[in-house]
Amino acid sequence: MQQRCSSVALNLCRKLVQVPPRTPNKVTAMTRPICDIFINHRGIDTKRTIAGLLHDHLFRLGLRPFLDSRSMKPGDRLFGKINPAIRGCKLGVAIFSPNYCDSYFCMQELALLMENKKRVIPIFCDVKPSQLQVMDYGIRSADQLQRFNWALEEAKYTVGLTFDTLKGDWSEFLNSATEAVIKNLVELEAQNSSKKSTYILHGRE
Repeated sequence: MQQRCSSVALNLCRKLVQVPPRTPNKVTAMTRPICDIFINHRGIDTKRTIAGLLHDHLFRLGLRPFLDSRSMKPGDRLFGKINPAIRGCKLGVAIFSPNYCDSYFCMQELALLMENKKRVIPIFCDVKPSQLQVMDYGIRSADQLQRFNWALEEAKYTVGLTFDTLKGDWSEFLNSATEAVIKNLVELEAQNSSKKSTYILHGRE
């Protein structure tokens, strides 16, 4: 089972990364998005487990995942790196965990993903969608609460993956999550290519 999943993921990844070689130039380097996949997670719950493992697995396949602890260095400003990564990414992965909704940063990233109309794959890790609620400690404005609640509801009603860290098969889950990410990326690439073809067909290039 593990070998089959890995093989499928690798084949899909090859399709995704097969792009015509281009001569590198300063303009391309400056306009190239920071990442392909933005991993939204609560560090104390998942950084050393699901989030870190998924990042490394996708990176080894030749993709460009963004995970704060791997993609940022001391001295980087949080929003100076994270906001452009969210706006430029092709896909978001939101790893929901027991302490996720306590974090302003998690909810802010999720809201930005949704506001930028990014496709998001939810992963419910040790938590059910019905257990996720925006926490209000009296320090968030009404606008913030409205944004966060809306983003959370959007994610909760999106088909995702579930995983129990105590009882689940880690290897099988990692392969399933990787395959889901790559399939979504391939689908998004196909949609973008179709839009470009339609645009050119109507003589608007």
